[in-house]
Amino acid sequence: MRLIFLGPPGAGKGTQSERLLRYLRIPHLSTGDMLRSAIAGRTPEGARAEEYMSSGQLVPDPIILELVAARLEKPDCMSGALFDGFPRTLGQAQALDDYLQQHGRPLDLVLELRVPDEAVIKRLSGRGRTDDRPEVIAQRLKAYWSQTRPLTDYYSQRGLLETIDGIGSPDEVFDRIKRAVDKRQSSRTKRPLPPTN
Repeated sequence: MRLIFLGPPGAGKGTQSERLLRYLRIPHLSTGDMLRSAIAGRTPEGARAEEYMSSGQLVPDPIILELVAARLEKPDCMSGALFDGFPRTLGQAQALDDYLQQHGRPLDLVLELRVPDEAVIKRLSGRGRTDDRPEVIAQRLKAYWSQTRPLTDYYSQRGLLETIDGIGSPDEVFDRIKRAVDKRQSSRTKRPLPPTN
């Protein structure tokens, strides 16, 4: 199963994605990890990415997409993968879709872990870290929503989006996630086979 996991900071996405990875037995695809690995491995993409990062710039989409494509070709990704922190923009989402469709491995599901902003602010401001002041958190949430709203609209129109209520105990939230995943997996196995010539 190939799925994307979206959720604002403080929604509990880290905890739930770890559980989901164990449940589905698929690799975790984080662009941050891929960039660090490419830079450490001195790959051509890593060298180009490092130039941008060292000057404080965002790594351009084409480099990110090359890294993602190379990672998807590894044997452990053949049965699926969990995309985390990617795609971040509509352009990245469309490019990922194009790549997966061309390779006959389309996305199965996009999970959005939804937690009201006031609950996120309460959760994060309780941690006592300097960057967890309510006004800083509110700014981070504003940036998240402006970036993510086009993605949720895009995937909703394509019938891939499942919004999960992120309020409750970790077990309650994971039960909701499992139900959404199981429902999608069972509908995928019931897809009609293409006609043979």
